[in-house]
Amino acid sequence: MSEGKYGKYIIQELQAPTNSWSPEFQKMYEKFSDRILWLDGNVVPGAVQMNTAWYYAVPERDPVFEEHTHDYNEIIGFFGSDPSDKYNLNAEIEITIDGEVHTLTKSTIIWVPAGLPHARISIKRVDKPIFHFSVLIGPEYIGGAYK
Repeated sequence: MSEGKYGKYIIQELQAPTNSWSPEFQKMYEKFSDRILWLDGNVVPGAVQMNTAWYYAVPERDPVFEEHTHDYNEIIGFFGSDPSDKYNLNAEIEITIDGEVHTLTKSTIIWVPAGLPHARISIKRVDKPIFHFSVLIGPEYIGGAYK
């Protein structure tokens, strides 16, 4: 952490999430992704929850995440890693929003209002690493995705 009065707000090292993800899920997640940084109210009191990770392979579990809801709004993003073709995801991801299946092949940001069922996610193909983030406008990630 940086020094000074506001250094506590600068996060530069991963502090593992403290929610109750199963050890099996954590092992599976590490086989297709690499978490970069995590922020929530446990890391910085008063913060919203944010996850950042690289996805670099098709996971052995499909879907990776089940459809679920939150009491807070959420932003979900998937970005391709080719700066010469920034909108090409170089991957194929299926995501459901209230049972509706959407196939993503471009860099994408998704707004999910509180209470809307979302995120049955299947990673179908990964040609180049994908930068993934999610921001839950609440203090801690609580949802059915990691059960």
